[in-house]
Amino acid sequence: MTTATSTQLPPSTHEFADIIHRLEAGGSMLPDNPENLKQIIGIYKAYAVPMDFYWRDLLYIAQEVFLEPLDFFKYFLPKEYLELHNHYAGDDADLRIWRGEATVHPELLAFMEKGELNQKIPRLFHHLFHDRINMEFAEACMRSMLWHGRDMGWGKFDAYLDSDEYKANADAAIKAYFQGNPAMLGLYKLFPEMFLEQVRQLSYYSNLGLFWEVMAPVFFEMSDLYDEGNLTTVPEAMNFLVNGIFAIAGRPIYHHAHIRGKVYEIIPKSKGFTWLYEAALPYVEAVFYRTAPFRGTKSYNAQAKQVPDEQKDFHYGILYADVFPVGTAGIPPTLLMQDMLHFLPPYLVDYYRQYCRGEDDMLIQLGITFQRSMYCVTSAVIQALRTALLYPLDDPNPKHLMANRRFFESQLDRFKRPEARLRDIQSQDYR
Repeated sequence: MTTATSTQLPPSTHEFADIIHRLEAGGSMLPDNPENLKQIIGIYKAYAVPMDFYWRDLLYIAQEVFLEPLDFFKYFLPKEYLELHNHYAGDDADLRIWRGEATVHPELLAFMEKGELNQKIPRLFHHLFHDRINMEFAEACMRSMLWHGRDMGWGKFDAYLDSDEYKANADAAIKAYFQGNPAMLGLYKLFPEMFLEQVRQLSYYSNLGLFWEVMAPVFFEMSDLYDEGNLTTVPEAMNFLVNGIFAIAGRPIYHHAHIRGKVYEIIPKSKGFTWLYEAALPYVEAVFYRTAPFRGTKSYNAQAKQVPDEQKDFHYGILYADVFPVGTAGIPPTLLMQDMLHFLPPYLVDYYRQYCRGEDDMLIQLGITFQRSMYCVTSAVIQALRTALLYPLDDPNPKHLMANRRFFESQLDRFKRPEARLRDIQSQDYR
């Protein structure tokens, strides 16, 4: 493919020059071939179904469970939230991204009723057998956003959590929630910062729930388009994501608590916080790139020096993960892999049967597929940022094209670390 860049600029001398040239031609970090396309679309579908639970439960916890001290049933979604209409699906959508229904996905509902046991027994027993959607993964993502929020520099959401206005809004909600409970009000008076920090965390529950409410219908629609033969290349998949990012960039990010029939606007919509800058970009930075060392994989002892001194140097997200040791019990990505396993489309199951070392290897294989798919999503974010901040790929001005190149090179500098999987995903043998 001949582009303005290839004819007006000398070849890049970057370590990942071939990938930079691919980005300059409108491509993705992930190579374009039918096998990669099949993998990423199939895993988007498998991810979207549990995500349809994640976003609903995150909002339920932020809005309804709130500061319940013994929240044993926070993962038990009430009918109201199962039937809550997604704002980007269904006939009454604000912007209809997915042509499907606005209520909970039927595959998710079927799994919630019978689980892996394939038996219709009370939800409590499914829960106790851990035969359920693993919300612990969603909470790990939320805590990563909360913990890294002060250090990322995107948007103004996190800074607002320290403002006097936020503290006053949170204070009103806390007092209303514990109205008539002198013991909890007394504890709040003694330890106000402890309660306030819990509300800050709940604000991130809302933030991530509102983010994933968009992503679930995006992935469902991509799956449907692929099944219909209308999504045929990796760049087409990436561009669908880019267009979705811009279409929904201004979606409000807020946090409302529902207490005794009254809505408390802890973060009002009127603050003007938006989906792109306050949710999407922080999510990619905190979850794709940074996260934190998972328990049992690294020593947090400062003298061992296995964890970086600076948060900005954290590199434990899916873009860097070695899926084999990560894929062990109790580690958040493994919980996600287990969730996705229930909803794999048949063509992806067949693909894994062809390449897996038996059924037990399927979790690892879909984890690697998920890694490939998130490199495609990250490529979409990089291309969207380039579109927003710099110049078109076919800009006739060589100086503008060089500015684009410098931007791409700076983005790919983050994958020079030996842990990065950018090199691996260039080969189909990475399985």
